[in-house]
Amino acid sequence: MKGIERAHAIAKHVAAHGVRVVSGGALGIDGAAHRGAKAATTVVLGSGIDVLYPARHIELFEAIVASGGALVSMFPRGTTPRAGTFIKRNAIISALADAVIVVEADVRSGSLSTAGAAFKQGRLVGAAPGSAGCAKLLAQGAALVENGDDALGLLAGRVRSHPRAAAVLDENAARVRDAMVAGVRGIDAIVRHTGLSVRAVLRALPQLESSARLM
Repeated sequence: MKGIERAHAIAKHVAAHGVRVVSGGALGIDGAAHRGAKAATTVVLGSGIDVLYPARHIELFEAIVASGGALVSMFPRGTTPRAGTFIKRNAIISALADAVIVVEADVRSGSLSTAGAAFKQGRLVGAAPGSAGCAKLLAQGAALVENGDDALGLLAGRVRSHPRAAAVLDENAARVRDAMVAGVRGIDAIVRHTGLSVRAVLRALPQLESSARLM
C-alpha cells in the first residue's frame, strides 16, 4: 500500500472510532490524513493563521473548518512559512497528540523532527514500514503501525514491534558497523575513523548487538 493510501485509510479508520487526527496540512501524507479524517482533524500551520500554506490546500483547509475541524497556529498573524517555523510547528503537533504515527519519511524530514519531539515529550510513536525514515524510527523502538487497527492498538497501549526492527540500523550505527567490518577496533579508533562523537558510538553499539542476534 502506498503511503498516501495508507495515511488516508488509517485516518479514516481512527476518526470513525472517535479519534481526532492532528497534522501539519502539508502536501501528500498530511493532506491524505486530513481528507480521511474529514471533520475529525486539526491542522497545525507553520505560518500565521491568516497565511494559509500550502496554497494548494486552501480549499481543503476551508472544507475542514466548514465541517467542524480546526486550523491552529502558534505564530502571529502575517507570519510567512519558513524552515524554522515548521520545526517549531512540528513540536506543537506532537505535544497535541497522544501518539505520533509516521506513515512515510525520508531520513531527513519534518516527519522525523515531529517524531523526535514526540520521543522527548514521552508520547507514543509508531511508524509504517517501507521508507528509510520509518525504518530508522522502527530501529529506535517505534511501534509497528500498518493499518487503522494498529493505530487504535497503539493508542490503547497494545504495541506491535517490527519483527526485525533491531536489525534496521540508523545512519550512525551503520557507520560504526562499517568501521568494525573494516577492522577498526576500540571506541577511540572508531571515533577517529567515523568522525562520530564518543556518545554516538556508544549509543550505536546496542543496536549492533541486537542486530547480530536477529541476523
